[in-house]
Amino acid sequence: MSLNQNIKKLVQYGIETGILPACEQIYATNLLLDLFHEDEYQEPEEDCGGADLEEILGALLDEAVKRGIIEDSIGYRDLFDTKIMNCLLPRPAQVQAEFFEKYKESPAAATEYFYKFSQDSDYIRRYRIKKDKKWKVESPYGEIDITINLSKPEKDPKAIAAALNARQSAYPRCQLCAENEGYAGRLNHPARENHRIIPITINGSRWGLQYSPYVYYNEHCIAFNFEHIPMKIDRSAFVKLFDFVKLFPHYFLGSNADLPIVGGSILSHDHFQGGNYTFAMAKAPVERQVTIPGYEDVEAGIVKWPLSVLRIRCEDEKRLIDLASHVLEIWRGYTDEAAFVYAETGGVPHNTITPIARKAGNLFELDLTLRNNITTEEHPLGVYHPHAQYHHIKKENIGLIEVMGLAVLPARLKGEMELLAEYILEGRDPAEHEALEKHAAWVKDFLPRYEAVTEDNVTEILQEEIGQVFVKVLEDAGVYKCTPKGREAFMRFIEAL
Repeated sequence: MSLNQNIKKLVQYGIETGILPACEQIYATNLLLDLFHEDEYQEPEEDCGGADLEEILGALLDEAVKRGIIEDSIGYRDLFDTKIMNCLLPRPAQVQAEFFEKYKESPAAATEYFYKFSQDSDYIRRYRIKKDKKWKVESPYGEIDITINLSKPEKDPKAIAAALNARQSAYPRCQLCAENEGYAGRLNHPARENHRIIPITINGSRWGLQYSPYVYYNEHCIAFNFEHIPMKIDRSAFVKLFDFVKLFPHYFLGSNADLPIVGGSILSHDHFQGGNYTFAMAKAPVERQVTIPGYEDVEAGIVKWPLSVLRIRCEDEKRLIDLASHVLEIWRGYTDEAAFVYAETGGVPHNTITPIARKAGNLFELDLTLRNNITTEEHPLGVYHPHAQYHHIKKENIGLIEVMGLAVLPARLKGEMELLAEYILEGRDPAEHEALEKHAAWVKDFLPRYEAVTEDNVTEILQEEIGQVFVKVLEDAGVYKCTPKGREAFMRFIEAL
C-alpha cells in the first residue's frame, strides 16, 4: 500500500467520523505530505472509505520508519502517530464552540459529542482499550467490576534508555496540566497534540474537562484545576464537586483522598474523576439510617459497603456541603484506640475522606468514605490497605475508582493467569514457576472448592477467584469492618458528630 493510498484512507476516516470537514480534504492531505517530507501527491482512484484506524496508522508509521523519520519503537511511534492525527483535527476553539452549542441542547448531548471526538481523534485509543480484560463478580455488596489494564503500552528498552538520557523538563509540570493541550510530547512525557480541553468554571475558578485516555469505565472524565496546585479535601472540594454535578447532572464526580497510601497517583495537581457509569457502590443500599444533630433535614445513613461510607442526601446541595465539612472536620481529629483509629501519630495526620457526588432524581447525594493511612510493623504499607496475602493480585493503592467497586489490576496478571491455567490443568504446582510462586498458596486454597476444573471453565474460575480477592482487598481498606463490632465503632464516630 502506497503512502498516497494511506494518506487518502486517513483523510477519508477524518471526513467519515466528522473530525475533518470535507472542504479541508486538500489542506489535511498537504499537512500529512509535509510530515512525510513528500513534495508530490497523486490522488488514488479507488475508494478508501471504511478503513480501520489502527491499520492505517500502522502503515503510515511503517512508512515513517522506512524513510528514517522515526526510530522503530513504541515510544517514537506513539509520538509520531499523535502528530499524524493532529493534521485532521480542529483547533481547540472550534471544539469548544461545538461543545457549548451541543450543551444548549443538553449537557448529555455535549459530553456525548466530546467523548466521541476524544475517541475519533485517537486521544482515547479504542484499539488499545478493547484489549483490557473486563468481567464482573457477585459479592455480598453487589456486582463488582474487575479490569486488567492492558491499554498502557509497555515501554521498549530503546525508549527507556533514550528517556533516561533525555534532558529533564518541567514543562508541562505534570500530565494533568492545561499546558498538555497540543504538546508534541517526548519519550518521558506523552504526546498530546490530539488533546482538547473544555474550559469550565467551578468554585469561581478556571477548570478544564477532559477524558482519561485510558477510560476504565464509560465516559471516564477528569476535571482539573488550571493551576498546578496540590489536591486537598476541604470545604471547597465539596463545593467543586457539586458545581460540576450541577453542570453535568448525568455524571458523578469524585475525588481521591489527599494523603499518601489512601490517595491517588497524582496528589500534586488538584483534580477529580467522574463519568457516566453506575458503580456497585452507588447501587449499594443504606443499611442503617442515622440522624446528625443540626442536620435533621438531611437523609444520612451507613452504606452496606466494604469500605466505611456515610451517605448523605438532600435537595439543597449547600446543606450537604455544610454537613460534609462538619464530618470532615470531626474525622480529621478523631481517635478511637479501641477501633485502631488514630487521627495522627508523631504529628503525622492519618484521617481523610474519599468523597463521591452525584444527582439521584431530585436529590443531591454525597458518599463520604472514611480513610486512614496508618502503618504498623505488621502492615508497613498500611493497615487499611491491601494486606500482604493479597499482594499477588493487588498491591497498589485503593483509590477512588477501586473505592467505588472497580478493580484496576496490573497488566502482569493476564500472562500469569494464562500460565496458571496451564499449570492447574496439568496438575502442576505453581510454586515451581518463578512468576507463579506468589499465587501458589491462593490456588491451593480455592481449588478444592471446585469438583471439576476443565479447559472450558478454568478461566472463569480464575476470574471468579480474582474477583473475590478484590472483595477482600476492599474489606481490608475499610476502617470499620462490616461486623457487629465494626458497626458499633462506626456508630461511635457518628455519635461524635
